[in-house]
Amino acid sequence: MSEAKSSYHHGDLRQALIDGAIAEIAAGDPSQLSLRAIARRVGVSHAAPYRHFADKEALLAAVAEEGFCGLTAALTASFTTTEPQTLQQLTAGGHAYVTYALHHPHHYRVMFSSCPGPPERYPELATAGQAAFMVLVEAIIAGQAAGRVRAGDPMQLAQVTWSLVHGIAMLTIDGYLQSPDAQQVAELTALAMRSLVEGLQTPVNSAVVQ
Repeated sequence: MSEAKSSYHHGDLRQALIDGAIAEIAAGDPSQLSLRAIARRVGVSHAAPYRHFADKEALLAAVAEEGFCGLTAALTASFTTTEPQTLQQLTAGGHAYVTYALHHPHHYRVMFSSCPGPPERYPELATAGQAAFMVLVEAIIAGQAAGRVRAGDPMQLAQVTWSLVHGIAMLTIDGYLQSPDAQQVAELTALAMRSLVEGLQTPVNSAVVQ
């Protein structure tokens, strides 16, 4: 019996459908997903998914929301297990981000695709995505307050950080990096984060003495 079916028979049809969607995405293109195929995979009637999701787009929004919640947890955990210095936390966060994406590639594709539809249609998804981004923003604001991160719009600096790690993650998932084994991806991420940290550091002649 599949994991999705096991979840359903324990009474959590909604989660079983999300798990079933992930399994279907792993087998093909998310844009070709159908509620009928997911219902068949989970082992329920074709009408059953509509108890929880109005359509395929709503189900994909739930998949993306679950992914962003997991990403937020991974980033937060990396910060809380690192010495409380912003630049070290950002380095650890970069590794955590890429690692999460590579361990959850099917969530990740949906999180950053157009499949779930516009954010205003799915406020829970928008909130989950914003929460993940704000982990980076708050780390940068704390670093600026401590005099360790250069002055500037923290939202923009966080966007630069996000763009860097997102690029590594997506290029790896899509197979555009040569020989992307785990060690090489870790080394590339470390190099990228070192470069980012050097760029974010407050210039020496204007640094605040700690």
